Amino acid sequence: MTARISHVTVDCTNAYELSEWWKRVLGWTDVPGDPNEPGHEECMIISPDTDERLLFIEVPDFDPSIAKRFHLDLRPRENSRDEELQVLLDLGATQIADHRGIHGPGSGWVVLADPEGNQFCILRHLDEVARSSQH
Repeated sequence: MTARISHVTVDCTNAYELSEWWKRVLGWTDVPGDPNEPGHEECMIISPDTDERLLFIEVPDFDPSIAKRFHLDLRPRENSRDEELQVLLDLGATQIADHRGIHGPGSGWVVLADPEGNQFCILRHLDEVARSSQH
C-alpha cells in the first residue's frame, strides 16, 4: 500500500497568528474559499505552486517545552541561506543553533524557532549546494 501526505499538522496555542507568520515565511496563502481569521482554532495554509499544506491546530494543553517529534527543513527559493536567515530573523524567528560550516566551508544549516518555539532549519539554496560540490 502507498499513501501520500495530505498535510503537516502543527500543534500550537494561537492557530491564526502562527499561520500568518508562516504565510510570510513561505509565501503561502489561505486555502481558496476558506480564509483564516482571528479566533479560528484551525488554520490551514497552502503553497501557491503545489498542493503542499500546513494545518495549525490549537491544542489546549500544548507544552512547547516538550521535545518536538518533527520539524521543517526550509530551502530558500531565491536567496542564499545566509540572506534567508536574515529575512527569517527579521520576521521574528529565534536562532537556536548554528551548524554552518559543519562539513567544511559553505556547508551546514541554522536551527531556528518560530514565535511559539517550533523548531525548523534553514538549509542552503540548491545553487549553493551545486557550487560546493564542484570544488
